[in-house]
Amino acid sequence: MNGKLVGGFVVLSALITGAAVYYAQVYGYYQKVDAAAPAAEIRLTEIESGQPQPIAAEAFEGIDADSSPLRFRGCFHTPLSLALLTETFTVYDKATPLNGPGWFSCYDAAQIGADLESGKAVAFLSEHDIHPGVDRVVAVYPDGRAYVWQQLNDEAEK
Repeated sequence: MNGKLVGGFVVLSALITGAAVYYAQVYGYYQKVDAAAPAAEIRLTEIESGQPQPIAAEAFEGIDADSSPLRFRGCFHTPLSLALLTETFTVYDKATPLNGPGWFSCYDAAQIGADLESGKAVAFLSEHDIHPGVDRVVAVYPDGRAYVWQQLNDEAEK
C-alpha cells in the first residue's frame, strides 16, 4: 500500500511539473506588445545610409518576452509598395522565420518561410544587432501584409 502511495505522488508531481513547464513556455513568458510601444515601431535599414528608418505600419499585433530576444513576433500592414521597399531598403537573404506560439494566430512561420523561398514575399533587414547577435527581420508581401521577428545573425554563431 505504501509503494502505491509513493508511486502515485511521483506520477502526480511529474504531471503537475510538466503542465507548469508547458504553460510557462507557451503562455507564461509572453506579453502582447502595445501598438504604441517603441518595440512596435517598424524600421527598415536603408541601403544608402545603412541606418534603420521608420516605415508606415498599420494594424500592428505583436508579442514579446523578457526571457529571450528571439521571442519577438509581429504582424502588420504597410501601404508602401514592394518596389519602393526593395529600391530603398536592405534585402535580408538569410531570413528564417522562427515559430511562434500557436495561440498567436496571425503569424505562421512555416507559411512565411515557404513564401520567402518561393519569392511570394521579400525579407528586409529591420535592425542589425537589435540585441547582441540578433537581427530583427521583416517580411513583406506585395499586398502589404508584413511580419516581423528576431533571429540569430552570423555574429552569434562565432
